Amino acid sequence: MVRFENVCMRYATGPEILHNISLELESGSFHYLSGSSGAGKTSLLRLIFLAHRPSRGEIQLFGKNTSSLERASLPALRRKIGVVFQDFRLFPHLNIYENVALPLHIAGEQESAYRSGVLELLDWVGLNHRLDATPPLLSGGEKQRAAIARAVVARPRLIVADEPTGNVDPDMAARLMRLLVELNRHGTTILVATHDHNLWDSFPKPRLHLDKGYLQPELDL
Repeated sequence: MVRFENVCMRYATGPEILHNISLELESGSFHYLSGSSGAGKTSLLRLIFLAHRPSRGEIQLFGKNTSSLERASLPALRRKIGVVFQDFRLFPHLNIYENVALPLHIAGEQESAYRSGVLELLDWVGLNHRLDATPPLLSGGEKQRAAIARAVVARPRLIVADEPTGNVDPDMAARLMRLLVELNRHGTTILVATHDHNLWDSFPKPRLHLDKGYLQPELDL
């Protein structure tokens, strides 16, 4: 599903953020990505969802070498990836229902085919009473839940999540994690960047650890 071979990354002409990263995420796997602030977790996720190119090394996604792909091919590849951003990235002019349904709308599906599924998902994340609210009217926790719902609504083959439970209470965090675990059980590959020990303890999965941009040996939980 994801393969890095000696990947390095820097922003513009700055110093390297990631150093010689080699990893493989098998299809249907579930991993945590841990590391202190500044260790490079978000940068590694950005490489996976094609928001940035490596400065050196090779990245393969879904069996394709991303460095040899034409720019016109990238949107179709990105649609196979669900992303939970740390800063949510909801569209402020769309209500919550529209934000969550957006991946399905972009994919060309008819609303009559997806409306009930979107409503069921919004009920699961506790936002069924906020369908018509726009993001500026939501709390941080509500925005977090909407962002997760949007990432999973199209049942992508791969989900990468950057601190997906950082703005919700422990009960909702557990509920959201159960959603990710259920998707994984049905074959979705999951990578969750988090430093929340409670998640590791409650939902034990193998953990990749970054330390100052270097990937440490995999830790089994």
